Amino acid sequence: MAICFWLRSCRAPRLRPPPPGRLLCPRASGLGPAPSQAQLRCYAGGPAGLSAALLRTDSFVGGRWLPAAATFPVHDPASGAALGMVADCGVPEARAAVRAAYEAFCSWKAVSAKGKPLKEAQSEILYSALFLEWFSEEARRIYGDIIYTSAKDKRALVLKQPIGVAAIITPWNFPSAMITRKVGAALAAGCTVVVKPAEDTPFSALALAELANQAGIPPGVYNVIPCSRNKTKEVGEALCTDPLVPKISFTGSTATGKILLHHAANSVKKVSLELGGLAPFIVFDSANVDQAVAGALASKFRNSGQTCVCANRFLVQRGIHDSFVKEFAAAMKKSLRVGNGFEEGTTQGPLINEKAVEKVEKHVSDAVSKGATVVTGGKRHQLGKNFFEPTLLSNVTQDMLCSHEETFGPLAPVIKFDTEEEAVAIANATVVGLAGYFYSQDPAQIWRVAEQLEVGMVGVNEGLISSVECPFGGVKQSGLGREGSKYGIDEYLELKYVCFGGL
Repeated sequence: MAICFWLRSCRAPRLRPPPPGRLLCPRASGLGPAPSQAQLRCYAGGPAGLSAALLRTDSFVGGRWLPAAATFPVHDPASGAALGMVADCGVPEARAAVRAAYEAFCSWKAVSAKGKPLKEAQSEILYSALFLEWFSEEARRIYGDIIYTSAKDKRALVLKQPIGVAAIITPWNFPSAMITRKVGAALAAGCTVVVKPAEDTPFSALALAELANQAGIPPGVYNVIPCSRNKTKEVGEALCTDPLVPKISFTGSTATGKILLHHAANSVKKVSLELGGLAPFIVFDSANVDQAVAGALASKFRNSGQTCVCANRFLVQRGIHDSFVKEFAAAMKKSLRVGNGFEEGTTQGPLINEKAVEKVEKHVSDAVSKGATVVTGGKRHQLGKNFFEPTLLSNVTQDMLCSHEETFGPLAPVIKFDTEEEAVAIANATVVGLAGYFYSQDPAQIWRVAEQLEVGMVGVNEGLISSVECPFGGVKQSGLGREGSKYGIDEYLELKYVCFGGL
């Protein structure tokens, strides 16, 4: 159905010099300090070995790099320094990208699968590349059906066909993987895409455009329209209401997802949403404490707590509660190191912006005012700016903000419970249901709880559950549809029934 990206390795050599077009440049004078060489070292010519060819600032539409009338700055959350100025696309650019994708779709949907190598060196890029590899293989397995009916002179066929232009709206926390998880499925199905990346992290989407261009993806198949926060609302609405766009895929907050779903409803578009969560992490008395602590560290503090599947509420049974809290606190102090992401040994980088830090502060302050105890952390880190100490709270109750709002930061609140039924009730007492985790050595309990948790994904004695081979998505207000796995490609396909008569 579409060109396969056969990914043999993540060790990329230096890429050839870029074709004409703007590359990453310092901010214009008067808008803040220009990025230093040290701050940019991981982007080009530094330890990461990233080619300067991948550092793009223009939009990518119809196979061409196009500037916009305005630009917006992208900042390093660790230092606050500007990394560069990026094209600030608006509604006209969004419409143009949709038209380019629609025109390309007419030919792309009929392309057969074949091999094309694409290599990348960054760790997240490897994960991103795995989605492309996976869906390149799934492209061969888009099977239909032949149905035998009661009429002897008829045969029924079921065809799977690409839906068309897909608008892809992605978040900042995994700026490459969230794109390839969606785009890989879309291209494999035979769709074309218009990507609107988060304003905080547009460079990844633009780098992927350069790689797609180098890989030979035809013009118009993969398009990128970055825009500032000020234009995000109008661009999102334009994509969701354009009659040439039959498919919307969004990862982000539940509140924004509802707005996009409302816009898409007027033209009855197919929508897949991966929205917010409030993941419970349950530790039963039968659990192996060491395993539970290791899983808690992995689940809670990955990306400084800034993932949609991070454990948000720790429910620990009374018999094991004190030993778990003690060991968890010790493990946090031993294993977690806050610092700039470029520094060796750093495990906890900055939060994305000041607003994110303020939310963590608000959750901690609210909990302490209602009786919670700060076991470790609890305040902004001495590095200042957007850094916050990894924080563990005990004596947490369900009326505290951290118990019913997604924190999206390095805060681990622990709630004590007595019975399995109580834990499941607390875990399910929310309008969202993306991921859930629990630790137990009781086989019967494992089956019961896994089936009763109202979430789309469950980790049993495991804190890291994401995998390209497995379906990713939630229930309730955590979204619609699934990404990754063999099921992810179905989001970009339509079923067509053909009745063949006169036989």
